Amino acid sequence: MAKRKAENRSFLDKWEAEYMFTYVKDKPVCLVCGVNVAVSKEYNIRRHYETKHHDKYKDLDMTQRSQKVEEMKRSLVSQQNMFKKATSQSEAAVKASYIVAAEIAKSARPFNEGEFMKKCMMKVCDLVCLEKKQAFSNVSLSRNTVADRTCDLATNLYDQLMEKGKDFVAFSLAVDESCDASDTAQLSVFIRGVDSNLCVTEELLGFKSMHGTTTGKEIFEEVSKCVTEIKLPWDKLVGLTTDGAPAMCGKKSGLVGMVREKMREENCAGELTVYHCIIHQEALCAKALKMEHVMTTVTQAVNFIRAKGLNHRQFKSFLEECGSEYADVPYHTEVRWLRGKVVNRCFELREEICQFLETKGKDTAELREQKFLCELAFLCDISSHLDALNLQLQGQGRIITDMYAAVRAFKTKLCLWENQMLQGNPCHFPCCQSIKAQISTAVFPCAQFAEKLSVLAAEFSRRFADFDAQKCKFELLSNPFAVDVENAPTNIQIELIELQCNDTLKSKYDAVGAAQFPRFIPDTMPQLRTQAAQMLSMFGSTYLCEQLFSSMKMTKTTHRRRLTDEHLRSILRISSAQSLSPDIDELASKKRCQVSGLGTSD
Repeated sequence: MAKRKAENRSFLDKWEAEYMFTYVKDKPVCLVCGVNVAVSKEYNIRRHYETKHHDKYKDLDMTQRSQKVEEMKRSLVSQQNMFKKATSQSEAAVKASYIVAAEIAKSARPFNEGEFMKKCMMKVCDLVCLEKKQAFSNVSLSRNTVADRTCDLATNLYDQLMEKGKDFVAFSLAVDESCDASDTAQLSVFIRGVDSNLCVTEELLGFKSMHGTTTGKEIFEEVSKCVTEIKLPWDKLVGLTTDGAPAMCGKKSGLVGMVREKMREENCAGELTVYHCIIHQEALCAKALKMEHVMTTVTQAVNFIRAKGLNHRQFKSFLEECGSEYADVPYHTEVRWLRGKVVNRCFELREEICQFLETKGKDTAELREQKFLCELAFLCDISSHLDALNLQLQGQGRIITDMYAAVRAFKTKLCLWENQMLQGNPCHFPCCQSIKAQISTAVFPCAQFAEKLSVLAAEFSRRFADFDAQKCKFELLSNPFAVDVENAPTNIQIELIELQCNDTLKSKYDAVGAAQFPRFIPDTMPQLRTQAAQMLSMFGSTYLCEQLFSSMKMTKTTHRRRLTDEHLRSILRISSAQSLSPDIDELASKKRCQVSGLGTSD
C-alpha cells in the first residue's frame, strides 16, 4: 500500500501534455497560471486543469498541445532566469556594500565616506562602463547603511572567535587601558588562544568603555565579562600580561589579584603566570641612565627653532645654504622607537644648530662644551641600540621565547660594551668614536659611560627577573633537544627523553624551526603538547593594546567625539582582526532580498 502511494505521488512526464503541468523544485507547477499543487497526485493535477483551463485548451490535438507546452516551458525558464539574475545582482550589491564598509572601518574613516565613494564610482561609471551604472547604483553606501554593515561585520568576527574558542586548550590575555578623545576610559582585552592542533589565534576579545572610575575591581569585572561571554573556562587561562599600572598588577585589589582569586574559586589546577609588558620594562630600564639633563638642553634648543614659524623657516633656509645633508630638525617625541633618531639628528646638526642660535643672540657655550658633546654622543648611541631592541619586541604574533631571547641578547651586549668602554674602545658606539677622534682621549669619560652601561645592565636583570624564572619553560619551547631532563618538570621528563632520542623529530625541528615545531610533536606525548600550547599562548607585551589605542585615536578624533561606544568597538574589532576575516557571503545571504514566488499553492 505504501509503495503504491509513493508511485501515485511521483510526477509523470505524460502529465505535461495532458494537463499542461511541469515539475519545478519537487512541486508540480501549472504552466498556464503558475500555481503550485501541494501534493503530486494525478487527481489533484487533473482537477486543477479541468476546473480552470480545460475549456481554453480542449480543442487542441496532442501535437498542438506538445508545442504549446514547450513554448510555455521556455517562457517559464526565461522568467526563472530573470528572477535569478535579479537575485544575483541584489546579492552582489549587498556584498559590495559590506566590502566597502570593511575598508572604511580599516582606514578609520567616517561612515559618510561611503556616500562620497559612491559619487566617485558613479562618475567613473559614466566614463568607463555606462552599461553597468544601474548595478553600481544599487550598492547602498549611505551613512546609516555603512554603520549597520560595520556592526554586522564586527558581530560576525566575534561569532567566529567564539567558535574558535571552543577548541582552545590554553589561552592568555593582554589587558591595557587608555582614554579616547572624549576622555572616556577604554579597556582593551586581547586573547591569544592555542587549539588542539597548536595553531595560535590572536584577536581582540573585548573593548569596554568605562565611564566611571577604573579601579582594579571594575577592570576585573569587565575582563571577567569578556571571558564569560565567549564561554571560556577559567582553568584554561595560563597567562596575563598588563602595563604594570597599580590597578592592573595589585596582588589584592588589582586585576592580577582578583583573577587569581577567581581561578581559586573555580578550583583551577594551573597557576596563573603574570607578566609586566616587556616593551614597557625596556622603556623603564632606559630611565636608569639618568641623562635627562642632556635631553633637556637639546629639547630647549630644538623648541627655540621649531616653536616660532619665522625661526623654523630661517633655520631650514640656513641648512639649505650650508649644503647640509638634512633639511630640518624634528621635534622631540615620546614615541620610544623614534627617540634615538631624533637625538641622532640633533647630534648630526649640532654645529649648524649652534651657528643658528648664535645668529639669534643665544648663548651656545653649554652646547659646545666637550663634556656635553661626549654625553650627547653616548646618549645618541645607546638610544639607537635601545630603539633597535624596542623594534625587535614589537609586532603581531610574537612568541614570548623570541622576545625573551632578544632581551637576553641585549643584556649580553651590555656586558660586552661595558668591558670595551673600560678599555677605551667604543667600537659599537659610532657617535662616541666621532667625538673621541675630535677631542683628547683623556677627556673622553670612558669610565663614566662604562658605569652607566653597568647600571643599565643591572636594571635589565632586576626588571626581567620574572622572565629569568621561566627560563626552563622557555627552553622547552625554543630548544627542547638541549634541555637538561633532570631540571625539567617531572610530569614531562619521560616524554622529553623520548623526544630527544627521536632522530626523526630532531630532523623536523632543524627543518621547520622552533616556532613551527610544536605542531609536529606526536599525540603520544600529550604532556609536551600541553606545555607547548601554554607557552605559545603567552603574551610577552601589550603591543596589540597599544596599537589598538593608536587606531582608536585616529578613529575617534576631536571631530568624531559623538561616535558611539558600539560603533567604535565595531570599527576597532574589524581593523585589528588578524587571523579572522568576515564571512561576507554569510552576511549577504542573511540580507538577501525576497523575490516573489511563481504563485500560490492550490
